Formats: sequence, structure tokens, C-alpha cells
Amino acid sequence: MIEPSTVVIVGATAVGKSAAALALADCQEIEIINADSMQGYVGMDIGTAKPSVEQQATVRHHVIDVWPHSRDISVVEFRDAARSAISAVRARGVTPVVVGGSWLYVQAILDDLTFPPTDPDLRVFWEDQLQERGVASLHAELGLKDPAAAESILPNNARRIVRALEVVDLQGSFAAQLPEPKPWCEAYWFGVDMERKHIDDRIGLRVDQMWRSGFVDEVRELSVMGFGRTSAQALGYAQILRQLAGEISEAEAIETTVRATQRFARRQQRRFAQDSRIEWLNGQSGPAEVARIMRQRIAT
Repeated sequence: MIEPSTVVIVGATAVGKSAAALALADCQEIEIINADSMQGYVGMDIGTAKPSVEQQATVRHHVIDVWPHSRDISVVEFRDAARSAISAVRARGVTPVVVGGSWLYVQAILDDLTFPPTDPDLRVFWEDQLQERGVASLHAELGLKDPAAAESILPNNARRIVRALEVVDLQGSFAAQLPEPKPWCEAYWFGVDMERKHIDDRIGLRVDQMWRSGFVDEVRELSVMGFGRTSAQALGYAQILRQLAGEISEAEAIETTVRATQRFARRQQRRFAQDSRIEWLNGQSGPAEVARIMRQRIAT
């Protein structure tokens, strides 16, 4: 019997993290803790590749469909919800499995971090600059001030760009001067990876399937209530909002979503590669084999 220590499964978009977690559930009692911030929003289902109703009925999931998509959720708020779920799952003698592709959210959940300071006046200044100059200009300025920060943030993620510029002004760089990560709880860290071309192909197929599954209708319906700044910048959602506004064609929306997601996957791979705790597994071997190796490592 595996003790209910926390398991972490990370990796780039479309490598099969969720499939590996579900395969692990076939041979071990687990509950899944979502670490994808966009899956925390109600109604953002197709574009976030949220686990299906059937999958959630088979394996209990946490931190999914928690907040309205019109609300901006902070990393700290998401972290607290995830940690609460982890503690509750472990208290029941079940293994919590944290699954996600965002290094920031995963590390915020699993490590005790001191987040950079904030300054309301600076935040207002950069938000005003955003309105006057646009997100592309601010991302370019961030690239001049802190190239590493600009590389780690999607060019259309206005909220994070504004936050990064605020932090750079406050402390000289976006990367907080933190000590080595101190684990919030003990965990087994696994990464699922694939050859880059294979990931690119899977992303193209996934985006095509999303469109065929009604992604545009999902965004149209959610737009009636209004998106928050964060949710409106999610991959695919931002492109479809431009499509619905008549700024780009459907073909352009699909193409730009594929390209942006592939670039995002590259960033994920680079960032996770810096964490020496992660044991990398070949996703091309299939979720059952990945789950078998994970279970073997945990049991020894």
C-alpha cells in the first residue's frame, strides 16, 4: 500500500499529464488537485482541456470550476485552495496528485515562497500605461528591463506583464531574491515529456479538436457575462474573442492559437527543466507505462 504522500505531475501542454494521472488512478486510490489556473474558472471547459464530467466522476478532482470567469484570481488565492484540498485528501488516507503545466502555480502550491512586494501606485501607473500603449509595447519594455522575465511571460498576458513591471521597479528584477525552495510538503515529482515535434503535432490536433467541439460557441456564451482580465488572455480564448470582434478570421484564430500554444509549451519545457527534483518520463510510451513507472518509484 502506497502511503498518501503527495505526487506531482508536470510538463508541457499536450504531453499527457492528465492521462497519466488517470492511469495512475487505475492502480492506486488517488484524488487529483488541479494546478491549471484557467481550469479553476467555471465554464472554461473546452479551451482548457478540462477533465470531462465522466473523468471527474471516476476520479475526484479538486480546484476545478471554483470561480466565475469574470473574476481575477491571484496565485495566493489559488495556492490556498489547492493546499486546503491536499490536506483534506491526505487526511482521508488518499494520495493527492497535483497536475499542472504552470511552474509558478505548481511551485506556489508545493513550496513555501515569499512573493515579491506590491505597490498600489505603481500598479495603477502600469495599468494606465497598458491602456495608453497596449500590451505589446509593455511586453517590449519588460524585455529591455528584464529579458528573462519577458521570456517567461506570454506576450498577451497583460496582467502578468503589468505585475512584472511593477516588481522590476520595486526590486530591480522580476525574479524575487528567494532562498532555495523549502517544500511545503514532501512530494514525489514527475515530469512527462516528449520530442518537440511530437508535442507540436499534438497541440495542432488538440486545437483542431477544440474548434470542432464547439470552442467558439463556448467563448461566445461566456463573453455575454464578460471575461476578467486574466481569463480573457487565456490561450485560444483571446484569439476567439478577436475572431468574434471581427479583427481576425477563424483560420487566423486557429493558426495563432496553435503557434502561441507551441511557444508556451517551449517555455514550460525550459522552466521545468531547471527543477532538479523532477524525474522525467517519456510520454510517448503511453499513460499506462508512465503510471507504472511512477507507481514503482513511489513504492520503493
